[in-house]
Amino acid sequence: MTALTPVEREQRRRRRRRQEVIRWGIRVGLALLLFLIGVALGEALHDNPKPGSTTTVQQTLHVPTGGNPASTVTP
Repeated sequence: MTALTPVEREQRRRRRRRQEVIRWGIRVGLALLLFLIGVALGEALHDNPKPGSTTTVQQTLHVPTGGNPASTVTP
């Protein structure tokens, strides 16, 4: 094993620090991605009704009445 010069030691330290920061960045990015996928999946499951359940739709029908459509008051 050869002795390293102070410059070589500093270069190795910088390289190791940079690699460690990159590794932690990748880990945090993957954790964030998994979290967002989980949120999206949860929202998708929450928004869809359960299979086989009854869904009721209520609508109001407007029946046209006779008379002048422009008139709002009858004498």
